[in-house]
Amino acid sequence: MKSTELREKDRTVLSAAVEAYLKAGRPISSGLLAQKRIVADSPATIRGIMAKLEEQGYLSQPHASAGRVPTDKGLRFYVNCPLDAEPLTFDRIGALGAGLKIRKGDLNSLLTEASRLLSDQSDSLGFVLTPRMSRIHFHHVRFIRIAEAKVMLILVTSLNLVMTEIVETEIDFDQSELDRGSHYINAHFRGRNLQAAREYLRSELPAFKFKFEHAFNNLMTLLKDSLSQEERDSPIILQGAARLIGKFDAIDLDKLRSLFQNLEEKTNLAKLLSDFISLDRVKVLIGSEANVPLISDCALVLSHYGDERQVFGSVGIIGPKRLPYKKIIPLVDDVAKKLSRTIRQNPA
Repeated sequence: MKSTELREKDRTVLSAAVEAYLKAGRPISSGLLAQKRIVADSPATIRGIMAKLEEQGYLSQPHASAGRVPTDKGLRFYVNCPLDAEPLTFDRIGALGAGLKIRKGDLNSLLTEASRLLSDQSDSLGFVLTPRMSRIHFHHVRFIRIAEAKVMLILVTSLNLVMTEIVETEIDFDQSELDRGSHYINAHFRGRNLQAAREYLRSELPAFKFKFEHAFNNLMTLLKDSLSQEERDSPIILQGAARLIGKFDAIDLDKLRSLFQNLEEKTNLAKLLSDFISLDRVKVLIGSEANVPLISDCALVLSHYGDERQVFGSVGIIGPKRLPYKKIIPLVDDVAKKLSRTIRQNPA
């Protein structure tokens, strides 16, 4: 039976049971709900409704003599219902605005601050999925040789934000080659992205096969190395790992620690978040919905940031399923909006 087919009284009892569980963190009994006078029925009637909700997969009973707790399906029902969001207080609004400032156009420091702000305000793990440099529209690109077979890529976005990356290359370029490559890309692809530049070069290489084959091949190699490294790296900033670990029993700690120590798992998490990067506003993923085993006991609340032309990445929190959703959902939404506004207002 779908949640939309539940009787009004069943929906009321389920919402009250989830609300009570989120606050108390323990199984909820029919007697407790009767005391709250959620519905004008006896504890026996409420107990019968809760038993039916258990049969339908919305509640579960840890022990025969215990009350009931919401399942992932029950939490999903609750999150999908219109929530009376807890308003952000004046002090928190001021803190959110003051905490997000760009330091000399440095995007990475801004994103790290956003992640830390989310962690501090939610008492959970804050995360930011950083932009893929290859997909960001740029105003200027510069390649600088910093060591043998190592090149620093400096990208100034169309919003005058500075992004940097160290690329390990197949070829040991000299600086003159890199300067020529930078000049060519800036002259022909300003306002576009590096992915578009690589696709163009790949398609046009046959036309320059004899006269410029060596130069084009080297430039292609440089862009390929940059994009390949981007796919290997974990583009996610995590803040507040200790906060999240502290909310789980010892039996879960090894599993959770792996999330912060295992690059492969962080990359999997980043890929998951990328799948939701273009969705409108706040998205909530509960438990197994995330399809990442290491966070199957967690909930994710995320939104996206960027400007009117493109989405840069996503921001949000990871916490236990027993999150105060009425507080967390507007918090994530507000940080995402303020981050986007700060990026747009970055001074030239």
